[in-house]
Amino acid sequence: MQLSETRKTLLKNFTSLSAIQAANYLIPLITLPYLVRVLGPDKYGLISFAAAFVAYFTTLTDYGFNLSAPRQISINRNDLKKVSEIFSSILTIKFIIFSISIIILFLIVNIFTRFSNTPEVFYLSFAVVLGQILFPVWFFQGMEEMKYLSYITISVRLISVVAIFTMVKAADDILIVIGINSVTYIIIGIMGVILAVTKFKIKFVIPTIESLLFQLKDGGYIFISTIAINLYTTTNTFLLGIFANDTIVGYFSAADKIRIAIQSFFSILSQTVYPRLALKFQSSFEEGIVIVKKMLLYAGSFSFVFCITVFFFAGEIIHLLLGYQYEQSILVLRIISFLPFLILLSNIYGIQTMLNIGYKKEFTLFIGIAAVINIVISLIIVPVYLQIGTAISVVLTEFFVTASIILFLWKKGKIV
Repeated sequence: MQLSETRKTLLKNFTSLSAIQAANYLIPLITLPYLVRVLGPDKYGLISFAAAFVAYFTTLTDYGFNLSAPRQISINRNDLKKVSEIFSSILTIKFIIFSISIIILFLIVNIFTRFSNTPEVFYLSFAVVLGQILFPVWFFQGMEEMKYLSYITISVRLISVVAIFTMVKAADDILIVIGINSVTYIIIGIMGVILAVTKFKIKFVIPTIESLLFQLKDGGYIFISTIAINLYTTTNTFLLGIFANDTIVGYFSAADKIRIAIQSFFSILSQTVYPRLALKFQSSFEEGIVIVKKMLLYAGSFSFVFCITVFFFAGEIIHLLLGYQYEQSILVLRIISFLPFLILLSNIYGIQTMLNIGYKKEFTLFIGIAAVINIVISLIIVPVYLQIGTAISVVLTEFFVTASIILFLWKKGKIV
């Protein structure tokens, strides 16, 4: 009976998280063919460059809590006082970092020409960070009650789609596009907090210094890892925007948007299983590794076949979703087509396994090395090969991460 309930809970949260991922990645994919055609590669590239820049601040404010917090919430879910303390501490830290980020944003936009030419684009894009701070996905993951967030996310995202089609008519409407996106994130975030407070009776308490320090320490290694991951994911778009014009950024970003949408299918399972897997590994390594092997068998096989399909039909996919003005995106999509498979493997062996069996430092080290490798490769080939060089750099870096993690666990005797 207990096993049946466990499976039922996992299925329920998998479905709910699938709905949220669909709202975040697949619903915007509905507007992608329209936006890339109306805005053109130039304006779409500017939006993507601004989003890559703002992603640094999102990483700072997330601090790794999206991975460290679900585990804490899951373990203490029956202790309302403890859960409220965790909730309050994390939001407090997020808003402190957010306040510092505003100052940093203002300085960068006003000092560097690349940003000061279109300051309104970067300021408006930054509003997304506020929404991300408020959005307590980590809380609902830990409580394994994702269905409530799915209702909110889908509803607001669908409204944003209608807003895009009715309000965006020309390339000059770039600020409207950014504004709709930012407002969407903020509304979802506010509603998420309200739901946590009303549905689960969470009370905001003034956190103690000890509680704040504990949260900073617990999410510290994950935060460093996340920064490093950011240095070989988002940074590629950012560096491309530094070395090339917005049109080139548009070619890469449009193809990468398709890759991210595909990848979201496979990240759903990992995010859903993580809290449950943490409990399994806590009680028994053998029980945890059984789940890991099942994820590899089913998700791994499916993602590999999916990636092969994208590789061979990249041209048709680009023409259908982006149009013929994005011909230079075809090779980019082919090069990055196997990223979802590689990232799935590194997630299962790295985040799902290494973090849960006490190898946080080693995982962080691998990611840090990968970040350095990526920046070095990018600085060498991106100025010459532009969007193609960016795609190659991302794939080589992710391959290094995946291979390093698997080799480490194999040597430790944790996988066979």
